[in-house]
Amino acid sequence: GLDASPRGDAAGFVEVADARTLLLPDRRGNNRIDSLRNILADPRVALLFLIPGIGETLRVNGRAAISVAPALLHRFAHEGRLPRSVLVVRVETAYFQCSRAVLRAGLWEPERRLPRSALPSTGTILADLARGQQAGGGFDGEGYDRDLPGRIAATLY
Repeated sequence: GLDASPRGDAAGFVEVADARTLLLPDRRGNNRIDSLRNILADPRVALLFLIPGIGETLRVNGRAAISVAPALLHRFAHEGRLPRSVLVVRVETAYFQCSRAVLRAGLWEPERRLPRSALPSTGTILADLARGQQAGGGFDGEGYDRDLPGRIAATLY
């Protein structure tokens, strides 16, 4: 089936290999096996590029292949760590989307941002879901939230 998963890294992390090919490292944390499995079953992909502060978005449609070629992996090394794979996207269409939706949402306006405390934490949501699936719950949502920043820092790349 279809899925949408965010990808992100430092500016320039998507490399233009040639006029019709993009290279996208699949870093730890981005590495969603369901997305990779979907590409194996159906190589059609769509990319939406968002740049903080810029209203227009770039949309790219194409077909992807998953590569673990050592030369490609080493091309995207970061602090000695290699991505698990590299997506090779053959571009079929690319176009700009106007900024109306981003402007209406106020996506880049700091005063429109919600404080994190305005919504339940990830740990709270996961604990609530676990309670609904098994008697007594058993998922430590507070521990999950407490350990999350360290876990992210240790596994960013």
